[in-house]
Amino acid sequence: MTRHLVVITAGLSQPSSTRLLADRLTAAVRQRVTDGNVDKSGSGGDGGSEVDVRVVELRDLAGDIAQNMVTGFPGPQLRDAVEAVTSADGLIAVTPVFTGSYSGLFKSFFDVIDKDALSGTPVLIAATGGTARHSLVLEHAMRPLFSYLRAVVMPTAVYAATEDWGAAGDDTLALRIDRAAAELAAQVTARPAASAGNAGSAETFIPFDRQLAALTPQG
Repeated sequence: MTRHLVVITAGLSQPSSTRLLADRLTAAVRQRVTDGNVDKSGSGGDGGSEVDVRVVELRDLAGDIAQNMVTGFPGPQLRDAVEAVTSADGLIAVTPVFTGSYSGLFKSFFDVIDKDALSGTPVLIAATGGTARHSLVLEHAMRPLFSYLRAVVMPTAVYAATEDWGAAGDDTLALRIDRAAAELAAQVTARPAASAGNAGSAETFIPFDRQLAALTPQG
C-alpha cells in the first residue's frame, strides 16, 4: 500500500535551513512508515508501506499564489500543488519565522486552500529561526492555523534555531525529529490510503465569479 506524503516548505533561499529541516523530517517519517516502525500508541504497524513523497517549494509558486489571491484563478502549477496537498495521507509543513510568525508566503498558500479541504489530515508542523526565542511560533501561530483548517496536528512540533545545526544541539534536534516523525507515521499508517487520482473529487477552488454571485442578493 502506498502512502502519499506531501512536504510544504516556505524557505526563500537555496539551500535553506527550512528545506534542510523538511528533508530530515521527511526521511524520518519515510523510514518509520516503510519499516512499519510507528509509535506504539498509534494503531499503525501494518508491516510497512511504500511512501510517495511530493515536495512543494512555495518560493517557486509565489507569483501564482499572488495572482490567485487577486483574481481567484489558480495557475496550473498552483492547482497541481493544492491538489497534491489536499489529497495527501499526511503533511509536513515547515516555515521560516518572520517577525515572530510564519512567513507571509506560507500563510498565503494556505489562504488559497478551501477551509474544509484539510479536515482530518495529519500534519506535522515545524519552523526555523535565528534563535530559540521564536519557538513559540509553533504554538501561537502554526497550531491555531491548522486547527482552524480542522487538520490533525501532531503533538510534537519541531523548531530548529541556528545553534541546533551545530554539534552541540544536533542530538536534541534529532530526538525531536524522531519523536515527531513517529507521531506522524502512526497517523499516516492508521488512515485509509488516499488515492492521488481522487484529488479532483472535492472542489478545492471556488472561481471568483461564483464567489461574487454568492454575495449577490437574490430576488
